[in-house]
Amino acid sequence: MFTLAGADLARFLFGMVLLLGAAHLLGYVAERLAIPRVIGEVAGGLLLGPTCIGTLFPGFFHWLYTGFSSEGSLFGLIYYIGELLLLYTAGLKFQSRFAKADIKTGIAIIIGSTVIPFIVGWLSTYLFNADQFLGPDHSVLALKIVVAISIAVTSIPVISKIFSDLGIMHSRFAKIIVAIAGVHDVILWVALAIAAGVVSGHGGGAINGWVVSKSLVITFAFLVVCVGIVPWALRRITSKRANILFRASFLGYFLIILFALSDIAGYLGVDVMYGALLAGIATKFSLPERLFARLEQGVQGIAFAFFIPLYFAIVGLQLNLVKDFNLGFFLLYLLFATIVQSVVVYFTCRVIRTDRLTSVNFAAAMNARGGPGIVLSSTAFALGIINQTFYAILVMLALVTSWMAGTWLRAVLRRGKRLMPGDEDLVIQKVNEEVTFNPDEIPVSAVKTGSYHG
Repeated sequence: MFTLAGADLARFLFGMVLLLGAAHLLGYVAERLAIPRVIGEVAGGLLLGPTCIGTLFPGFFHWLYTGFSSEGSLFGLIYYIGELLLLYTAGLKFQSRFAKADIKTGIAIIIGSTVIPFIVGWLSTYLFNADQFLGPDHSVLALKIVVAISIAVTSIPVISKIFSDLGIMHSRFAKIIVAIAGVHDVILWVALAIAAGVVSGHGGGAINGWVVSKSLVITFAFLVVCVGIVPWALRRITSKRANILFRASFLGYFLIILFALSDIAGYLGVDVMYGALLAGIATKFSLPERLFARLEQGVQGIAFAFFIPLYFAIVGLQLNLVKDFNLGFFLLYLLFATIVQSVVVYFTCRVIRTDRLTSVNFAAAMNARGGPGIVLSSTAFALGIINQTFYAILVMLALVTSWMAGTWLRAVLRRGKRLMPGDEDLVIQKVNEEVTFNPDEIPVSAVKTGSYHG
């Protein structure tokens, strides 16, 4: 039942090798050019997908990625596992505590950068013909929610990666932004889960009060259970000597929890990806620092080496910027989204008496939509809320705004300016992820067996 013909398996593996190689290669090039790695990974999919290879060599593209009936399903499985792991790792980065001096700043920006942009995004749907972007479900209400989220969303994974690349992850500025983005994304994912509930309830163009109320109750109840009860239960269950599953495989145990909570979310009519995000948060709250560091290292090792690069590459593989992309509307949408989020965050900071440069830095960082922006578009597209054209617009919005944020923060540091008060004497601590190989080094096997004689 679960077999695959040898020729089909070879073709699938060949396509996957090319896609993974392109994602890593262009991601590396992007980082060397001071561009967020995710942009290079998506570019790998664009290169091999309908945008480039599919346009120039359509026969080769179809042979490689649609050559047999189940090939799309195989890539789809990798795509969704990558998406689950991306949300899980985002949940692992969730910050629940602010330093006392930063509570005022954090709360103000959370409120300002979430509520106002969400409302403005919702109202903006009355200024253009939203029907042109409706997906197969034809739910205007769900589409309005997605548009509102796209204006307000901020990326935990991408902004964290930018900070790490710049060597400022330990700065006061970075810690505040990551903490804000964590709370921010949970709030906005609640909204997306509600949109998913509306679609599953076949809300259509009308606002069904019962469907919306039911989605709200279930979504918030699931949030409370995952954040308040699941960590408490995990701490007690995991610590038991009789927990053979935990003892059998430390990493496998928490991956089972990830997939189980995601599955429960799906059965409750809540978005599966929302369950993955909450699984990450619940895991973080349940583990002591020593074990958490080990888990995070293990999950990120497999996720960022294989599944997440392939996820972003497959996002690019699904885009056809030659056929399904409205450049004029995208530029207007990019300008609108950037102005709304940046202006709101800037003036929020000014109201709480933050200096001008710090306010601009916060505005630039909060405008990075990155991974959550891409997951938002992927989820909305999969649910039938948006069509292919708006999917492409939202993906490009996430990529370009992340690029803009990284470029601005890098320029500030290069000019020797501080990001915010308290970071005047900041020491850059870059993590060198590039690995070198010396062929003259002694192989491990030779050392262990004693077969090497120098």
